[in-house]
Amino acid sequence: MKLNIKTWIAAAGVALGLGAALPSAARTITLEEAVLTARSRSVDAAVALNQLRTAYWSYRTYRADLLPELSFNATVPSYRKSYSAYQLDDGSYTFVRNNYLQMNGELSIKQNIWLTGGTLSLTTSLDWLRQLDNGAGNRFMSVPVALTLNQPIFGVNHTKWSRRIEPVRYEEAKAQFISATEGVALNAVTNFFNLLMSKENLGIARQNYENSKKLHEVAIAKRNMGQISRNDLLQLELNLLNAESDLTDCESNYRSAMFALKAFLDIEDDEDLDPEVPESVPSGELDYTSVLDKALTNNSFSKEIRRRQLEADYNVAKAKGNMRQIDLFAQIGYTGTADNTPDAYRGLKDNQVVEIGFSIPLLDWGKRRGQVKVAENNRKVIESSIRKEQMEFDQNIFILVERYNNQRRQLELAQRADTIAGARYKTNLETFLVGKISTLDLNDSQLSKDQSHQALINQLYLFWNYYYQVRSLTLWDFAGNCGIDADFDRIIGSN
Repeated sequence: MKLNIKTWIAAAGVALGLGAALPSAARTITLEEAVLTARSRSVDAAVALNQLRTAYWSYRTYRADLLPELSFNATVPSYRKSYSAYQLDDGSYTFVRNNYLQMNGELSIKQNIWLTGGTLSLTTSLDWLRQLDNGAGNRFMSVPVALTLNQPIFGVNHTKWSRRIEPVRYEEAKAQFISATEGVALNAVTNFFNLLMSKENLGIARQNYENSKKLHEVAIAKRNMGQISRNDLLQLELNLLNAESDLTDCESNYRSAMFALKAFLDIEDDEDLDPEVPESVPSGELDYTSVLDKALTNNSFSKEIRRRQLEADYNVAKAKGNMRQIDLFAQIGYTGTADNTPDAYRGLKDNQVVEIGFSIPLLDWGKRRGQVKVAENNRKVIESSIRKEQMEFDQNIFILVERYNNQRRQLELAQRADTIAGARYKTNLETFLVGKISTLDLNDSQLSKDQSHQALINQLYLFWNYYYQVRSLTLWDFAGNCGIDADFDRIIGSN
């Protein structure tokens, strides 16, 4: 069953004569409209969107790194006119003059090998050389095809670890974006209710001022007739001064709250906003187990935990791989040389290279082993931190669910208290006018009426605050019983 909040507050306003709190030209805005506007126009929403785009392009870069890369490299031209050392047959050295023009081009396609972490490339190239001294002609060297493998033997497979970590990182970023949009909604709720509370306070202050003004006029007439004491007259005059002081404060607070909400929603026109009391609140209570399950499934926290665990494992594997390094380089293909381009592709000869290089520390005083131990202990620290954070996360979910469920009852009590306090003040006001109660009793009922109405607005704010906190943590709309999702392709591609 939904609680009709707007009806309660409207009835209380009629009973207390609360009206004319806002200029008639103000544009009415509901809580839902404020939230939707904040999600699309606020600066906080723009920050969240840019963070999502950064994560998206990082993910796109990772995905591109898994695909074949086609590249063309060329030097057009390279001119050299210099001397270089040359060893003669008798072992002595002399300097010879080089004066040549050279151009070359290479077309290659490279693919990372997901399984082993190596790279495989296929290239074709053509070099042209023209010796400018002694009348020498053109020389061409072709490599029609060459297949090259670069493979670390014991090193860490960076590609394999990237395939594990990067998708989790992107899923984390998408969940963070949705949580951030719910955080924007939460800030919109706070600014909306700040203005709503200021509006209600302004209405109360204006009505209290009008009531104090009328009571003071009645008191002057009664004093002239000797029906009240001078002390009561002075007390009512003091009440009038306090009411006027409260009115000026409330007007200032109202203008400040209006500016804050319009700035947050990026509304630049001069039109004022008239916040409308939410007509109802979502019905039903929340179950802790269900809320926790949805939070662990949807919230970025679970993705973050998985990413941090993978990164810790990757750092350990990388440290172990650095203890020794063996790399395999192998190339097979064909090459040809001639004085012209067509002949450079005839009579091709084998072009094969195989290299195995290794680097094994014989004495490093335990440096690399120490790096492994550091990585392993860092992993243990992260695992312990994750367990602690998981416990705190579960605890915060439990507390939030309890507060949300309790807030419904608090709201019902605040509604009842507001009605009673309003009726009491109206009765005391009528009783005072006939001289049957003192100004102290009237002041007490007025204070109770004002506080009860403020408490009702505050309890309503707390309910919506808890509601959007739950949405932000679970990424689930419990009112509609559906997940909170977004069309990320459309969002990212919209700009």
